[in-house]
Amino acid sequence: MNVLIVHAHPEPRSLNGTLKDFAVRRLEAAGHTVQVSDLHAMQWKSTLDAGDSPHRPPGTRFDPSLHSKHAFEAGNQPDDIAREQQKLLWADAVILQFPLWWFSMPAILKGWVERVFAYGFGYGVGEHSDARWGDRYGEGTLAGKRAMLVVTAGGWESHYGPRGINGPMDDVLFPIHHGILYYPGFDVLPPFVVHRTGKMDSARFEAVSEALGQRLDALATTPPIAFRPQNAGAYEIPALTLRADVAPGQVGFAAHVETPAVT
Repeated sequence: MNVLIVHAHPEPRSLNGTLKDFAVRRLEAAGHTVQVSDLHAMQWKSTLDAGDSPHRPPGTRFDPSLHSKHAFEAGNQPDDIAREQQKLLWADAVILQFPLWWFSMPAILKGWVERVFAYGFGYGVGEHSDARWGDRYGEGTLAGKRAMLVVTAGGWESHYGPRGINGPMDDVLFPIHHGILYYPGFDVLPPFVVHRTGKMDSARFEAVSEALGQRLDALATTPPIAFRPQNAGAYEIPALTLRADVAPGQVGFAAHVETPAVT
């Protein structure tokens, strides 16, 4: 497999950085080809702004979506954006690796998404009509590729449990899993999360590394999260709400994940 790791931690010697290095070694030892986008090392520009659309007519009011679309279609995006898009097209699997900061990804990684997932590439793809609302949520440019989060978090695992104060980790990560990865078509694997990162000794690091290694070994075979595809009949279009007979009485994030049939 071709594997792209997008890494977003400012300290190479951090636990996150060390696990990234471990992941590269493990994947390459298994025969995979790996590219790493180390956003801090690349000095990635994190803000989507008018500078990303240098060929728009002078004096034009900057419209992020519209000018992103024009730049993508015309092939005059900034080189850093185009390179990352080519990496995504090359990859069979993408790993986003980051520390959980303020219940989300760091700003530099969010900026990578905002700039690289341009209109016409990551969104705005396909027919939009009363019968079909675009190629997204299970379809799109990145359909058929796999994605997984590797996340380090300072809080205890219980803090992110079903009744934990921080909310269930599946809910915390839902906007990334469903809205950033599933939206443009990825098959999204369950995340690998390391909790209580401030309490890491050598024995625990070895255990965490081995657990991560096992997840990486199964990158091609792990069943993805069973998100409901948008255009497969579960949703009313164009309202994009679940049909009344789908997950009746269920609301919130969990309603958009298919539950396994009881046998």
